[in-house]
Amino acid sequence: MSVWPLARTRVSWHEKKAMDAPDLIAVRDSILEEALPAVAFEGWSREVLRKAAHRAGHPPDMADAAFAGGPTAAIDHFSDLADRKMLKALENISMEALKIRDRVRLAILTRLDVLAPHREAVRLSAARWALFPRAEGVRALWRTADRIWKRAGDTSTDYNRYTKRSLLVGVLVSTTLAWVGDTDPHCARTKAFLDRRIENVMTLGRVIGRFKKRPAPRQETAP
Repeated sequence: MSVWPLARTRVSWHEKKAMDAPDLIAVRDSILEEALPAVAFEGWSREVLRKAAHRAGHPPDMADAAFAGGPTAAIDHFSDLADRKMLKALENISMEALKIRDRVRLAILTRLDVLAPHREAVRLSAARWALFPRAEGVRALWRTADRIWKRAGDTSTDYNRYTKRSLLVGVLVSTTLAWVGDTDPHCARTKAFLDRRIENVMTLGRVIGRFKKRPAPRQETAP
């Protein structure tokens, strides 16, 4: 981790050294887990992160070191943490017995289950990214889509890789927004919405695939 971002914060030498430790992710996780309940009421802010660091047993300035990018960095890590918990929950599920579309559907619903205790924090995260679009938000969405496709067994390396992930990013955004506003405890509307979006994506993917495979039209030579 570069020391340059830390130079702009009032962080002690001890805390800077901690940022070089292999448990940096664990430090971020501990701060974030403490911050999420407060985010629902106070929003994303450096002060919320500092207080969370203190509750997690760290010096408050550890939040500045762990999340040098402030709330934006914390939201990015929130997305990463949800991904990791999703993958953990899917470890003992035999994906091979499911169709590809069902694998993707299961992964998305599992991720939403992971996020369920922090629905308001998710809403505020989405609102922040919508108001202040940044490359971090795009990268986080792509990372989630990539992890879902890999867990679903996708190993493509050609244009299909980028097409699948780009389409899934759209599904993730729209489904998450639908889920945030779904008051049904069983999320029936969200599931129905997700099923429609996956069907649309699968259809579009097949159309794009056929188009890509079509030979280029022959050019007529001038007489």
